[in-house]
Amino acid sequence: MHPGSSPLTLRQAAALLAAAVIGGGVVLGGVAAFAKPGNRLTIHDVYRRNAPGVVQITATSVQQVQPDPFFGNPFGLPQRQSQEALGSGFVIDKAGHIITNYHVVQGASKVEVSFSNNEKVKARVVGVDPSTDIAVLQVDAHSRALTPLALGNSDTVQVGDAVVAIGNPFGLDRSITSGIVSALQRPIQAPNGFTIDHVIQTDAALNHGNSGGPLLNAQGRVIGVNAQIQTGGTSDGNVGVGFAIPINTVKNVVAQLIAHGKIQHAFLGISAKQIDPNVAKLFHLPVAQGLLVDTVKAGSGAAKAGLRRSTNQVTVSGETWPLGGDIIVTADGLPTPTIERLRDAVTAKKPGDTLKLGIVRGAKHTTLTVKLGRQPPSQ
Repeated sequence: MHPGSSPLTLRQAAALLAAAVIGGGVVLGGVAAFAKPGNRLTIHDVYRRNAPGVVQITATSVQQVQPDPFFGNPFGLPQRQSQEALGSGFVIDKAGHIITNYHVVQGASKVEVSFSNNEKVKARVVGVDPSTDIAVLQVDAHSRALTPLALGNSDTVQVGDAVVAIGNPFGLDRSITSGIVSALQRPIQAPNGFTIDHVIQTDAALNHGNSGGPLLNAQGRVIGVNAQIQTGGTSDGNVGVGFAIPINTVKNVVAQLIAHGKIQHAFLGISAKQIDPNVAKLFHLPVAQGLLVDTVKAGSGAAKAGLRRSTNQVTVSGETWPLGGDIIVTADGLPTPTIERLRDAVTAKKPGDTLKLGIVRGAKHTTLTVKLGRQPPSQ
C-alpha cells in the first residue's frame, strides 16, 4: 500500500502501503543524542537542520467516474472528478529540484509543493522512474528559499543505526518520527511490478502522506526515500515495518532524470529461482548454488542468446521448483547464488550492453553472451 497517497486515492497492493510523509512533528522530549560518539546530534538538531527542506506535495488528477443514471444524469454519461493525493518530498539543490515517489505524482495533471510557509508553488515534473518509484520535480523559487538536504551513503548503513523520518503523515506537515534500521537488503515491489532491491527496513513510524519523504541518519544525511509500509493485513496504519529506497539507488536515477528526463533500465528477460542445497541433493543437481531458469521471455536478449527455460515443475513440501532448464552460476564472472546478485549485474548495465552468463546445462559448463534489451514499462 502506498503511504504517500491520501485515503481517497490510496492504491493498495497486497499488504504493502506506499509510505506517506512522516507526520506529527512531535519529538519525544527525553530523547537526547542518537549519533555516534564524537558526532552527536539530537533528534531536534536533525529536525531543525532538515525540516525546512522537506515539502508537502499535492498531486491533482482527473478521473472519469460512472454516474448513477437515476440521479442527475439519465443518459449515464461518464463524468470527470478531481482527486488530490498528498505526499512528501525534499529539496536536493538550489536549482529547485525535489525528490519524491513516483506513486505520489502518478497520473497527476497538476503538482504543487508547499514549503514551511504553507504557500503552494506549482511544480514541474522533470522525470519519473516507475521501476524504482522515484520522481524528480522542479520549482521556480529563489535560492534563498531552498534548503537542500545533504545526501548520505546507504552502503554504510547498518542494522541498529538510529534514524528519523520527516514528512507529512495524514497531511500533518513536517512531522518527525524516530527509530532504528530494523533490517537491510529487503526487496519490495515497484509500482510497475518490478523489484526494488537493497531496501532499508525501519521501525520509524510511517503513515499515509510520508511517501517521498527522507529517512535520515544520526548525522542528518538522507539515507533513503520512504516508500512503503507493511501492515500484515490488519490495518491501514503503521505497525512498525516501513521501507525506504536506498539513497545510492536514488542518486543514480535522479542524475539521469535531471540530465535526460527519463531513465532506461537493462532487461535480461527471465525469471529464475535460487537453488536450495537440500533440493540440489534431492534432485542430484550438478551444482549446489545457482539459479534455476524458470521462464525466458520470447524475443528477449536471453532468448536470442539461447538460454533454456525449465521443462518440468516439481513440487516439494508445497514449494515448486523449475527443473530441466539451464542453471545460471555466474554473471560477468561473478557468482550468482541469489536472484539479487543477478539483478545487480543487470542493473549495472545499459540497454545494448552485453552480459556473460556462466551456465550449467545438463552436466556441462558453458558461457552465453547476452545482449541486454530495454526493460518494458511493466512486469
